Parts: sequence; structure tokens; C-alpha cells
Amino acid sequence: MSIFQSVIAAEYRAALVADIDSGHVLYQENANQLNYPASLTKIMTLYLTFDALEHKRLHLDDYLIVSQYAADAQPVKLGLTAGSKIRVEDAIKAVAVHSANDVARVLAENLKGGKEGNFADLMTRVANEIGLQNTNFENSSGLPNDDHMSTARDIALLSMAVYKHFPQYWKYFGIKTWTYNGKTYTNSNRLLGTYPGCDGMKTGFTNKSKYSLVATAQQDGRHLIAVVLGAENKDVRANVARKMLNIGFGKMDKVAPVKKESYSEPTNNNPVMKYAQKPVQKSYREPANAYAPGHVGVQFGAFSTREAAESQVKKVKSMLGITTTIERNETGLYRVRINNISETYAQELKSRASENGIDSYVFH
Repeated sequence: MSIFQSVIAAEYRAALVADIDSGHVLYQENANQLNYPASLTKIMTLYLTFDALEHKRLHLDDYLIVSQYAADAQPVKLGLTAGSKIRVEDAIKAVAVHSANDVARVLAENLKGGKEGNFADLMTRVANEIGLQNTNFENSSGLPNDDHMSTARDIALLSMAVYKHFPQYWKYFGIKTWTYNGKTYTNSNRLLGTYPGCDGMKTGFTNKSKYSLVATAQQDGRHLIAVVLGAENKDVRANVARKMLNIGFGKMDKVAPVKKESYSEPTNNNPVMKYAQKPVQKSYREPANAYAPGHVGVQFGAFSTREAAESQVKKVKSMLGITTTIERNETGLYRVRINNISETYAQELKSRASENGIDSYVFH
């Protein structure tokens, strides 16, 4: 049987292997078919947690309060009691290693207004912004919900986004065992320690979703990701993930390694996850009257710390090629702005910012 035919088609629903650095899909089966992501959902929960850490809204040594709603989560949990606290870094490990549903709820409630539903809305909005085309989140953990859906393609893309946007936190997905309050938890990703170069990432299961797995591995300067959805059991999901990675590395052996800063352009005959590409700054010539007096400006966010605002200044500069300033308003927020430009240029910047996933508004 050719490796490009179904590996164990009757025993799983979808599978994909792709190159993380370029975004090239090397092999796929039903990659755009809707499935229940189960605990692979927690990859997005951690993505937003890492974003909060990056922008100083959270710190690894902060403590998060556990609500009764979080404590009531079932079935996989850390067993936290209502009113207790958990350190942010321990919460990350609890989700990444043990897939604790109670801790996923703790993160959701603390990150978005005290309600998991608000956090789920944010998850879906961010998913759309980073290019996930067929994903809708209804909760932070992946517990059963008929409207909570994704695809192998989207899950792969989300995983790539974590790796590329927050590489400093990637290590949490490769932890094999973790001890908390005297109890040791083992990562259920069987490829860790058994498949050469495996460095992460996440498993999932519900009765409807069956068994799912995202697994990543590095060999000879190449970094691949395999996604398996809807496997009949743990053995199948692990075996299919191994075969996906073997297929991927087998194909990659026939071409030169992809350099870390080399990103291929999409082609019709080689599907590429275009949103996994490193953003390419487009050349842009400012209108002659861009800075003409007119008292028009664009704001690219308001932040509680100067560090977060400075990070946004760098992001705007990198993606839009413009220099912004930081202004502190009467409530103490640090606003990232460009001032005294024409209405035409302001609207142009707002449009370009939206294309690059940057929230902004025009003020007069």
C-alpha cells in the first residue's frame, strides 16, 4: 500500500502532517472535515494565556482564584477547591500535562471577565484572526458541546501559531511528568520519549470526539507537526501520528531542509497554510499628504503597562512600517497612536491594521 493511501482509514476520522517552519501540508486526510476537538481546545486556552503573559497582564508567579464553577468541572481535573488559589505557571502545566478541565476554567475566568462564555467568544474571535476558518469554541476545555467544532487543518495552524508567536513557552508542551501537591501526573502523549525528536504537544478525548493527538518532532533541522482526530483508541492515535510524521520526514528527505527564517509562498499544487507564514512586510509608499494637518489620528490599542504599549509599537512598526507614539491618558492607560495625519491616510492605516490582525480606530 502506498504511504499516500489511507493509513488506517476505518480507525480515525482525519489526519495531517505539515512542516511547521513553512506551513506546507505534506500529507492530509479529511483535514477540512469538521470534528470535535476535545481537549485540543486547550491549545487555544494556553495561546491566550501566553498572550496575557507576553503583554504583562499575567505573570508566572501570579495566583489565580478558583471559583465554584471551576471546581465543579469534570471529569479530568486537578481537584482544586472553590476559594483556593493556583499559581499561573502551575496552571499552565496542569493544562498542558494533565489536561485539567478545572484549571482551564480557572484560566478562562481570570483572563476574561470572570465568565467562561466570554472567554470562549474571545477564543473564537482570535481563532478567526489567526486564520482558523472552520473553528468555533464554546468553552475553554473542549468538554462536549454540539457547536464546539474544528478541523485538523485548523488545529495544526493553531499549534503553529503557538510555536511561532510564543516560542518561549513551547517547553510546557514537552513536559513528560509533573508533580503538584505531592501527586505526579504523566503526559498522555505517548510519542514523548518514544518518537525521535518529539517535543510536544497535546492529547484529547471525549465520547463524541474519540481520541485525538497533536504531536510535533524535530529531526535533522526539520520540524513537523502531525494531527490525528477521531481515533478509535489511544494506540491508534499514537500509531497514526507516528506514521504521519514518518510520511512527513520521508518526503522532507527528498528536499533541502527549510531554514528557520525561510517561508515559501503558497502554490496551487502544494497546499500551504498561508496564515502560518511569517508576516511579510509589504512595501508601501505613504501619500504625499499623509501628515498634512487635519487633526486626524489612529489608535492601535490602550494598555495598562508601558511595556505592553512598547510591544505594540514594535508590532505596528514591523507590520505596517510606521512609527507610533505612546501617550498616557487620564486613567493611566498607555495609548499607542499616530497623530496629525490625513483622513485618507488614517482610513488606509486602519484597513491595513485590520488585515494584519491589529485592532485600531480613527479619531478626530
